[in-house]
Amino acid sequence: MLNFRKKSKLGIVLCLLMALTLLVGCSGSNETSDKAEAPAEKQEVIKLGFLGAKTGDVANYGIPGEKGMKMAIDELNAGDGIMGKKVEGVYEDNKGDTGEIANIATKYITRDKVVAMVGDPCTGLTKVAAEIAQENKTVIFSAGATGTGVVEIGDYVFRNTLLDQFAVPSVVDWMVNSMGWKNIAVITSLNNGYSTALTPVFKEALKTQNTKIVIEESINDGESDFSAQITKLKKANADVLVFTGYYREAALIMNEAQKQGLAISLIGGDGLYGQDLIKLGKTAVEEKVIYYCGFSSDQASAETSKFINKYEEIYKEKPDMFSAQYYDAVMILAKAMTDAKSTDPSIFKAELAKLKDYPGVSGNTTFRADREPVKSPICLITVKDGNFVVLEKIPVNIK
Repeated sequence: MLNFRKKSKLGIVLCLLMALTLLVGCSGSNETSDKAEAPAEKQEVIKLGFLGAKTGDVANYGIPGEKGMKMAIDELNAGDGIMGKKVEGVYEDNKGDTGEIANIATKYITRDKVVAMVGDPCTGLTKVAAEIAQENKTVIFSAGATGTGVVEIGDYVFRNTLLDQFAVPSVVDWMVNSMGWKNIAVITSLNNGYSTALTPVFKEALKTQNTKIVIEESINDGESDFSAQITKLKKANADVLVFTGYYREAALIMNEAQKQGLAISLIGGDGLYGQDLIKLGKTAVEEKVIYYCGFSSDQASAETSKFINKYEEIYKEKPDMFSAQYYDAVMILAKAMTDAKSTDPSIFKAELAKLKDYPGVSGNTTFRADREPVKSPICLITVKDGNFVVLEKIPVNIK
């Protein structure tokens, strides 16, 4: 009897263990199923992943970009969302770091199950995330990357900002033929991929206008002493300085120029578009720094004015090109999904590529056959009385 009871108890224990194993196995199977890629149409919420820096050296791009993205999502959700589904943004901080953006892009795709990622404004960071997006067949829509070699990564990669290769020739034409600047100084930031890519574009355009580069200097992002470069610049008798880096270094360069009594204008790309240019540069940048971009809150169109008023009501500040381009990116993605009647990136990317004359708040956007955006005109922006204002609007000739 004792032996039978021992066997019975052993049998019960074994049965319980088997049942527990089956239960755990079923639970594991369900978890795997939940994490596996579900068809986008079956998802209850459409998720979009934010790519941008909210801290660090390029946070002046990501912070307003996040605001523009949130505003667009809120507007969609105040209506029917996208095809009756609510839209949800997922917002991580990539800190302007390539390792961070790689991890975030991977998380968005594998864990959060986003159908698209919006951002980053920086070309180098966009390329890192775009490789991951293309490999995983997820749309990435950069709201600012202007350098080369972005959409070439693949057919899931898009952007909605005018390329430097199209904008710079028009800017250089203005410099030479409107301003009479023919003796040019060039400063490049060697540890900044945006700057090292933009400098050759400027140099090629300057060559076609028969200008003379009288001095070429280099710096590194993060440096703060530019006295040696400005001392050399004073001796070169340049008419204008082309600086292809970001706003922080531009402000410090102009501070040093002011300190040494050098009255010279600085021309650059939209990497100079950041409130810290004004905060750090103060009087040294007033009506001396000029950069090109595709958006300005000054001299706005009717559609842009509506966006600006709503943005100011919500955030108590003026929007910039990054908030406008993130906003447009979300709305363009929503249009593509609606037109395709699908939230599956492999389906709606085809509709995205067909975009023609979209009346966005950052300007009308059309995608060429190579998915590159066409925008015209571009704005030349300067600083006046502590604010960014339009100096002039110039046409862009794109073949």
